[in-house]
Amino acid sequence: MLNGTILKGIGGFYYVGTADGVIECKARGKFRRTVGKPMVGDRVKLELQPEDGTGFLLEIEPRKTALIRPPVANIGLLAAVASAAPPQTEPFLIDKVLAIAEHKGMEVLVVLNKTDLDPADALYETYRAAGIDVLRVSAETGAGIDELRGRLDGKISAFAGNSGVGKSSLLNRLDPGFAGAVGSISDRIGRGRHTTRHVELVPFAGGYLADTPGFSSFETEQMDLVLRDDLQHAFREFAPYLGQCRFTGCAHVCEKGCAVLEAVGAGKIPRSRHESYKRLYESVKDLKEWELKKT
Repeated sequence: MLNGTILKGIGGFYYVGTADGVIECKARGKFRRTVGKPMVGDRVKLELQPEDGTGFLLEIEPRKTALIRPPVANIGLLAAVASAAPPQTEPFLIDKVLAIAEHKGMEVLVVLNKTDLDPADALYETYRAAGIDVLRVSAETGAGIDELRGRLDGKISAFAGNSGVGKSSLLNRLDPGFAGAVGSISDRIGRGRHTTRHVELVPFAGGYLADTPGFSSFETEQMDLVLRDDLQHAFREFAPYLGQCRFTGCAHVCEKGCAVLEAVGAGKIPRSRHESYKRLYESVKDLKEWELKKT
């Protein structure tokens, strides 16, 4: 019996990274009925078939986190890559990704790239004030790269960043073998690099990187949404004020006696973060849980 991590799944075949290399596996019908459908990122046990070197999945370890869109399990760190240098990142896009990750119980990190061009002081102070870890880095000069690499070691990570923010340069600076690792797995599976929109894990900086269109840019429409009643908990800086509002069921948008709004007015909660919360609230306020499965 071998242990491994599912790197990719295509057409009922699962490609599992193990100490012995990548092994092509299948899940028997009984496995799917009793255990459930495997996901990329699942840590699994498999039985190797010596006659052809393929395997059968036997067990899925309990998932620490799981996303439906994109379908990936056990992401340990979601890094939102942003920049104050042109093209500047809109804070709302960062906040939407962070809210989804926080709701799912992932560790989050804001990575400010291109700080050799602009130190991004406003963004840095905003997320520090919100209690979110922030790193200033430069893919050009290498500043902050070692510290960021240390945060990735042994984890499944995902990076999100708008076009032009330097995410590709950052990934290659973090792990010069990154492009080759992507190609090697595609070659092993026998499919082109861009023939699918499925999520794929590639070896990266001592762990794995979740490589999928939903993370490669801020395509948050492809990611799980956060329901209205859960949204307030996805903004960690709201926590000290929840339950202190004058009215039960306060939406923290414009209500009188709202403790969150009072904290915003007092400068205890960054105003841009609250503006993002209001935009997200408006987009999901009428959404029901059953509708999430259809979106």
